[in-house]
Amino acid sequence: MDRSLLEKAGPFSWCIPQTGSMRVPAVIFADGALIDEMDDKVQQQLSNVARLPGIAKAAFAMPDAHWGYGFPIGGVAAFDPKQGGVVSAGGVGFDISCGVRLLTTTLTTLDIAQVNEALAHELSRGIPAGIGSRGRIVLDDDEMTQMLLGGARWAVEQGYGRHADLDRIEERGVMSGAEPNDVSEKARERQRHEMGTLGSGNHYLEVQRVDHIFDADVGRAFDLSMDQVVVMIHCGSRGLGHQVGTEYLREMALAAEECGLSLPDRELACAPIESELGKRYLGVMRAGINCAFANRQILTHLARRVFERFFPNADIDLLYDVSHNTCKEERHEIDGQMRELFVHRKGATRAFGPGSRDLPMDLAGVGQPVLIGGSMGTESYVLVGDKRSEQVALSSACHGAGRSMSRHQAARTWTGGSVKQELAERGIIIKSPSKRGIAEEAPGAYKDVGRIVRVAEDAGLARRVARLKPMICIKG
Repeated sequence: MDRSLLEKAGPFSWCIPQTGSMRVPAVIFADGALIDEMDDKVQQQLSNVARLPGIAKAAFAMPDAHWGYGFPIGGVAAFDPKQGGVVSAGGVGFDISCGVRLLTTTLTTLDIAQVNEALAHELSRGIPAGIGSRGRIVLDDDEMTQMLLGGARWAVEQGYGRHADLDRIEERGVMSGAEPNDVSEKARERQRHEMGTLGSGNHYLEVQRVDHIFDADVGRAFDLSMDQVVVMIHCGSRGLGHQVGTEYLREMALAAEECGLSLPDRELACAPIESELGKRYLGVMRAGINCAFANRQILTHLARRVFERFFPNADIDLLYDVSHNTCKEERHEIDGQMRELFVHRKGATRAFGPGSRDLPMDLAGVGQPVLIGGSMGTESYVLVGDKRSEQVALSSACHGAGRSMSRHQAARTWTGGSVKQELAERGIIIKSPSKRGIAEEAPGAYKDVGRIVRVAEDAGLARRVARLKPMICIKG
């Protein structure tokens, strides 16, 4: 990124000054190296987001930010409906409520080492993955409606998991305000066979080991310990979420003039929050969030079933589940006043600090687990929400490593076989239905996630708790 377009705002923050039609400034959290790696498109897109009606405080980009559709991935922006604020389908993204959940276990690295090949094989058989992957669950129209209303709670009621899981899911596993009846028939049809599937791209189920503890006290509160085995699941709302995004981006773009909106970029298609279109999108998006909650809950159940065959006495509990592609109504302090805002996080994670009423009682005193997925073959991280983040970035943090090259470029640089062999030599087993998919997700195609989380901590977004190293990866 061209530094001449920026002003240094702090040791780990850069400001795009408010100029022209920008309603607020824009802020990028990064150190010098990450700024230099960031494509100029991030600056352009973030400046455009800052031009949207009703935006509050600033437009933010997290340390893992890169170019996206309309909003940069790693973008955060909040809008006030009382000031003409908008909701943007591009600000949520095509994979509504894509998110990460982490399961803790009572197993150790040695336990897994004794069965790693067999476990990897059974996980790959039991966890459907890849483009167009289908699960064993087929929903009729009534079941689809109940799933879109009930989220993870519906899944638990169907026998997929435990009631105790719900306390450790954002929104207790069900997003209120969902309107399943407004979800199109095409979106429903795309999802009918896809419950309990990972999908493709950077989605995965990964068996990991706790490699380092940064904060022993928080680690104990999260039930994390050295050499412990954990399971990370990264996926979203599958075909339903993509179809919703496609439909509403088109409808919002066509309705922009009628809504009195002059868009700096067609990809920023949006609608006033208080408009019929805005309200309808929010209801459908919330149904998409519930779809993702239910999907990850079913995948948790499937993973537990596989582990039970090898370790019938092991405990596998849910630490937390948090999304990073949403728009949520939240209360935030802006210029000394509490305001009801619609916070878009696209490739960015909610990071509530200690004392938040939105956290379960046993975590409220510590803060929210912030789950940062790395790239295939590199480490992932558990962070904890920092009280400072409320003022710094509306209680938001990064969500992963962030791409440094396109999937097309990665596939030209590596082969799936070479990546798989390289990781096998490091003791990491990769299972995927697609060799091209492995190449596209090569570790070298991503930024340094260790640097990103250090910057997140130094910037006051969230604090590091534990580092996780991969052992087995089931890749879409």
